[in-house]
Amino acid sequence: MLTGKQRSYLRNMANTIQPIFQVGKNGIEEAFLKQIDDALEAREILKVTVLETSGFTAREASDMICEELRCEGIQAIGRRFVIYRKSKNNPRIQIPD
Repeated sequence: MLTGKQRSYLRNMANTIQPIFQVGKNGIEEAFLKQIDDALEAREILKVTVLETSGFTAREASDMICEELRCEGIQAIGRRFVIYRKSKNNPRIQIPD
């Protein structure tokens, strides 16, 4: 579980990154989760866009993905959300205590 200070640090980092995934009309499928899982292992922090045709809000999609992949939902604003999970093999991001 992250503290408010740690979430703030990660939100600040997320400001500069571009979304690399979109939740679309197919929703959140197993293949989509596998891609996000692999990207989280490589990057640790991701920004995802939720399309209007998906039927999800950003918060709903974030909660579903975080539950399945055991990651942390950092922020959900509008149609985008940010998730974080520390890499098991190669941690890159040093979060302040």
